[in-house]
Amino acid sequence: MSMKMENLSTEIVEMGVQHTGPYAGSPNFSIRVRRGLPSFLNSVNLKYVKLGYLYLVSHGFYLVIAPVVVLILGAILGKLTWSDFSFNCSLTNTLCLIGLLCVVLYLYLDFIPPPTYLVDFACYRPPGELQIVMQNETMQVSKEDFIELARKSGNFDENALAIQQQFLKSSGIGDETYLPKTIFQHGYKKSLKESREEAAMVMFGAIDDLLATTKIKPKDISILIVNCSSLSTTPSLSAIVINHYKLKHDICSFNLGGMGCSAGIIAIDLARDLLNVYPRSYALVVSTEIISYSWYSGKEVDMLIPNCFLRMGCAAILLSNHRLVRWKAKYELKQVVRTHKGMDNRSFNSVHVKEDSEGNQSISVSKDVMEIGGHALKDNITILGTLVLPLSEQLQFFTSLLNSSSKPYVPNYKLAFEHICIQATSKKVLDEIQKNLGLTEDYMEPSRKTLERFGNTSSSSVWYELACLEANKKVKRGDRIWQIAFGSGFKCNSAVWRAVNTIGKPKKSPWIEDSS
Repeated sequence: MSMKMENLSTEIVEMGVQHTGPYAGSPNFSIRVRRGLPSFLNSVNLKYVKLGYLYLVSHGFYLVIAPVVVLILGAILGKLTWSDFSFNCSLTNTLCLIGLLCVVLYLYLDFIPPPTYLVDFACYRPPGELQIVMQNETMQVSKEDFIELARKSGNFDENALAIQQQFLKSSGIGDETYLPKTIFQHGYKKSLKESREEAAMVMFGAIDDLLATTKIKPKDISILIVNCSSLSTTPSLSAIVINHYKLKHDICSFNLGGMGCSAGIIAIDLARDLLNVYPRSYALVVSTEIISYSWYSGKEVDMLIPNCFLRMGCAAILLSNHRLVRWKAKYELKQVVRTHKGMDNRSFNSVHVKEDSEGNQSISVSKDVMEIGGHALKDNITILGTLVLPLSEQLQFFTSLLNSSSKPYVPNYKLAFEHICIQATSKKVLDEIQKNLGLTEDYMEPSRKTLERFGNTSSSSVWYELACLEANKKVKRGDRIWQIAFGSGFKCNSAVWRAVNTIGKPKKSPWIEDSS
């Protein structure tokens, strides 16, 4: 019978000096064993290496065929003389020249689709500590206020309060994150009306800032994608946006639900595919999570965890495949790599919505989610590495794979990216990823700052991190940015962007106090 090895992390917990007994005067301690991220130095599944190179070959075909065609055309055109272009040239030469030009035009316009550009994006933030919009109150809540308000609400017993206080203490979240005030009301029950109002508030706030910055008219938007995991209404959230901004009647709209915190990158991938079908178009992606609808007032530990980490937030992103947009765009989308572990039952059940014994419905987070997420991340970066890593790093990686006596080499991803935006889930997750990938504090700064200032805003988290980089004027022309997000299923998704221009300090940003 084969036994599956679990990845466990140990921690020495000091308990002071023992005062009585045969060991009086000796230090007393215990060893705590916990599940953690799997070590990336363990075995690598070769099928993901193969998948990465198949992806590279399929997408690199154009990079190989285009230079060959250009060389052939150059050689042919180089042999032509001025007389060949005169009105007296033969019909054969004329037809050949027209045919060659048609081939070049076809390759450029159809065979090689235009890049997907990120024109600009905006993240929601209330203009003050307290904002009242459509009778829905939003406020900044410190960790101390969180526990005090939760206690006064009467919705939690002392054990549930102690559990949440413990999670908050080690969460890495600061004292300025945003929550709806209604969730702390006595006997709070989920309300579709209040959740819709919260959704409208955060979505319209982000979209208004984006439209004001880009000067794009709503009628120019051809594609709309809205992702939100917890709240699914009829009409949909995308329909709410269409109705509010009076978008055109033939808009191609999508509403993604139940896909977790990684849905934002899935929406970007979908937008890219749609832009390849609809040339010279604008796509609007809206990523959010509705806290008032995912809030849990109960006793079960696995369902109390999201209360401590999830906070209000929303991001609106404008994409386009118009070639002329490049001159005013911020970034170009280079790669999207999506990893789904749903075929495995442990992964499938690690994050899911359920009802407790009292009928309260909310998100349940398994104690194994760290380990499961680590495996998903390892598979994802194995594929991504074949697309972005320098040849020297890939050779070292392959050499370690061929040498069965040594552990696989963990490539230096700092050579592939200037900036990394890791979804701000929790301090522990960020610490583990930093350790496994060997990242410096400079790479971790946007993720840690976002977690502290805004908490885990779910799918919009990676955009608050990118906004942090921009607010500090750290993005230069040619810089490569890696966004990593995790979601239910279990999923790990990556998006790679390249800065088209050097990004100056934005006029509107959630990180700039006077931006509102």
